[in-house]
Amino acid sequence: MPEIRPVRAADAPRLTGLLAQLGYPSELDAVTSRLAGVLNSATQQVLVSVSADGSRIDGYLGVERRFLLEEDERVEITGLVVDSAARRSGLGRTLVQAGEQWAVQQGLHTVVVRSNVVRPESHAFYAGIGYQRTTTSHTYRKEVRGVSGPGQA
Repeated sequence: MPEIRPVRAADAPRLTGLLAQLGYPSELDAVTSRLAGVLNSATQQVLVSVSADGSRIDGYLGVERRFLLEEDERVEITGLVVDSAARRSGLGRTLVQAGEQWAVQQGLHTVVVRSNVVRPESHAFYAGIGYQRTTTSHTYRKEVRGVSGPGQA
């Protein structure tokens, strides 16, 4: 049985490989910097699945406490990836269960997850472990460097 534990700064190189499998290739320095921010956050947690011999990280789950004006506080799964060699082993389910336990430890009882339309296998996965689709939405992105505010030239 793999060990599920909180991420450590030293895990950055192994997480870099998992992020690439998820479709987010990143330089090690960038992952190290982002991981430092997560480790210093009171509202975020990353849990990793470590192989029995400690040589591999076979998956990770990111979770975050979210407080919104329009909804009660909840936990959101911000990332889940299982190494391609460990998929279909129950590891994803184990990581999600660990995230759900973290939510309960935070005093929260609602967990949400967003899943990209290009990942239909994840839709079936989440439905299969009891998550219900509640909305369909689009994500928009805009870079705002140097944008003037209202009334400014």
